[in-house]
Amino acid sequence: MVTVAHPQAPLNTTTSPSSGTTRTTRITLATRHLGPNWYATVMGTAIIAGAGATLPVHVPGLRTACTVVWAFSLLMLAALIGARTLHWIHHRDQARAHLLDPSVAPFYGCLSMALLAVGGGALLVGEDWIGTSAAVALDAVLFVAGTAIGLAAAVAIPYLMVVKHRITPGQASPVWLLPLVAPMVSAALGPLLVPHLPAGQAQETLLFACFAMFGLSLLATLVMLPMIFARLLTGDPFPLALTPTLFLVLGPLGQSTTAVNKFADTAAAGVVPAPYDQGFAVFAVLYGVPVMGFALLWLALAGAMVVRARRRGMGFAMTWWAFTFPVGTCVTGAEGLGKHTGLAVYDWLAVALYALLVTAWAVALTQTLRGLINGKLLAAPR
Repeated sequence: MVTVAHPQAPLNTTTSPSSGTTRTTRITLATRHLGPNWYATVMGTAIIAGAGATLPVHVPGLRTACTVVWAFSLLMLAALIGARTLHWIHHRDQARAHLLDPSVAPFYGCLSMALLAVGGGALLVGEDWIGTSAAVALDAVLFVAGTAIGLAAAVAIPYLMVVKHRITPGQASPVWLLPLVAPMVSAALGPLLVPHLPAGQAQETLLFACFAMFGLSLLATLVMLPMIFARLLTGDPFPLALTPTLFLVLGPLGQSTTAVNKFADTAAAGVVPAPYDQGFAVFAVLYGVPVMGFALLWLALAGAMVVRARRRGMGFAMTWWAFTFPVGTCVTGAEGLGKHTGLAVYDWLAVALYALLVTAWAVALTQTLRGLINGKLLAAPR
């Protein structure tokens, strides 16, 4: 990560009459190194609620717990947007440095996915507390904002990588997928809003817009994945702290499987005319089954690499949040396949992956709170 020196004169300062010394406002100073990667904490929390709400098994109290987690993710999103606003206002030099850093800039896709994940959770579980009308309104606002930011990031970040960043093949990283997968999250969560639109053109337009974003994200991912896999095979092993980012590859795999199953559910409700309604159902299975198979292969490979890194001394870093949202997309993908294939194996796969997801989230959240309390996570990078 690019490290920028602190400005000579601190911003937003006050003078103590008693000591005559200058004190920097603590909150403002703390946001200097608060990068866009922090939105991953919101994504990883919101997916707990979204994936748990549609699990194919009944667990007493699970829906209530998911609603609590969703409310927590909403508060996290509000607090983080406020903190990031302070970052841009008071530390523009650092914000610009983040955009010019090829290892940080792709994380701007996380803002889009955080907005979308919280918005989707509003309709899945949040309506239990805030009502359907408020949930629809909240999701509509966050979906529009998240989709606009996601599409902008999918263009702007690759543009910066071409004209501003200096990248070599050996720097290929799963982090590069983040701005490209953001439109796929819109594709997967957009169908939740379709039933709340007027029947006819409005519903069909949104569904096909989501399908278009599915294609946009999928094709861009297929272009990027070979470079990442080649880097993994021909280059040196990833630095220990970056090893968890291998889990990011699961994001487009699980989210695209989730998306095609959501398309099938929406089309079956009469949104599109025959034979397209049946076509979506067929495509959900023919696409989802092999992609989920590859996702499990990658999960095993990435897991083995993480175990290796842990044995070599890998400590906690914010990259551990890569264990949450990407795994959560595989949970929702398996849930959709279980519904459309009728195979119990996908139901049990969803349950097993959800248990892994909750465990990873609990560990990452605990370590993050500890790092915030002791100040290490907001300190200047070494």
